[in-house]
Amino acid sequence: MGFCCVSFCDFKLAAVSYKGRYSIFRRFKEAQDTKQGSLFEEQWFTQKLDHFNGADTRVWKQMYFINEAFYRPGGPVFLMIGGEGPANPAWMEHGTWLTYAEKLGALCLMLEHRFYGKSHPTMDLSTDNLRFLSSRQALADLAHFRTTIAKARGLTDRKWVAFGGSYPGSLAAWFRLKYPHLVHASVATSAPVYATVNFPEYLEVVWRSLASENTECPLLVKKASDDLVERLKDPRTYDNITKDFNLCSKLQIQTDMDSAYFLETLAGNFMDVVQYNEDNRGFEGLTGTNITIKVLCSVMTDSSLGDPYARYAAVARLMMETFSMKCLDTSFSKYVSDMTNTSWDGPAAGAGRQWVYQTCAEFGFYQSTDSPNQPFAGFPLVYFLKQCTNFYNISAEQVAEAVTQSNEYYGAYDIRSSRIVFPNGSIDPWHALGITQDISADLPAIFIKGTSHCANMYPARSDDPPQLTLARDHIFLLLQQWLKQ
Repeated sequence: MGFCCVSFCDFKLAAVSYKGRYSIFRRFKEAQDTKQGSLFEEQWFTQKLDHFNGADTRVWKQMYFINEAFYRPGGPVFLMIGGEGPANPAWMEHGTWLTYAEKLGALCLMLEHRFYGKSHPTMDLSTDNLRFLSSRQALADLAHFRTTIAKARGLTDRKWVAFGGSYPGSLAAWFRLKYPHLVHASVATSAPVYATVNFPEYLEVVWRSLASENTECPLLVKKASDDLVERLKDPRTYDNITKDFNLCSKLQIQTDMDSAYFLETLAGNFMDVVQYNEDNRGFEGLTGTNITIKVLCSVMTDSSLGDPYARYAAVARLMMETFSMKCLDTSFSKYVSDMTNTSWDGPAAGAGRQWVYQTCAEFGFYQSTDSPNQPFAGFPLVYFLKQCTNFYNISAEQVAEAVTQSNEYYGAYDIRSSRIVFPNGSIDPWHALGITQDISADLPAIFIKGTSHCANMYPARSDDPPQLTLARDHIFLLLQQWLKQ
């Protein structure tokens, strides 16, 4: 993922279609198209291009938002960290962090991540320019922003608290880890702290999350997926598959990459829904939040629709209807063309080209079908690694080396710090790379049964499960306690 016009939690990481599985894209596009007016004006901060080269004096304008409504003199400063997508001003009006801000008298800031949204440090997205896109540069952005704003507004001696969900959750933890003199505490929600090239555990959690609704459900998904893989071996089935899944053009499978892209796009319908299951995301201006695991499993278990393959196709059509898509584009060659377009106006410039670059250059996180304990087939690790080469000329060996370096630099699961809380949801596939057990009394984990990605960050509602309400209260009590220290 997947932060953003979508939220700080659109963190479905993998190199995939911006209409399908790589949900971050579809939601970005939608959020930008349906953008609602905001009470909060865009503010601009003069940021350094390269924090690690004193000889490079180039600067650029980084977008941020501010909400002073709850601030009381002497109160803390809350900093919401932007992630892999446009910063959505809806977060300045909604979300649990504002409930905390009101109780604690906090000033609220949100800083957009470099290279996403309107924060353009370079003329274009050429691979040469993307070398300035990294979590390390982003943390240095946060440090320079925090120091400069604190001086300008007389907030230097205030206690600063970082918030983030998903990749920005990782940044919130790492900001406290790497700049402890600048940030007093962090709430690192649904934060993957362990970089890994291959992440087959993601789909294993998808299996368990579907099974928690109905034990038959993932078995039926597996049957459908296996059936589809078999059909792809015979080009005579392609006309029917094109009709069944309402594809934009006749299915063409000439390489393993073509079939992997097609299969991953369809699997993405289930991955998206599981990741955000029942999250209270309506305020972000998104559609599709009513499609839950329950809805998908009710389609997959409905024998009146035909065999599991036919039900799998029905799920795809339901998702297209929900997102007002006339047809499903599963052309890998079009995807490559979009992802290699380096213009800021390009079809993947909303986030896709940038985020996939970060996975190749820092984190991996590839959600492959390499485990037998998951429902899908046909998109192995090599499919993702070839994209790193195709899009950025980064080899598989370089990806592995980059991932090793990330874990060396940040410590992976072995975080040595204090005053960071790690909330995670049991339904969320990302919890597999997060902190789900207390490291120490000062580095507590909150593992929330039955909730999904970043659930505790979204606004509370009356039908929230009691364990989610308790988690939000627990985080507040920790903040209260830590702000007294």
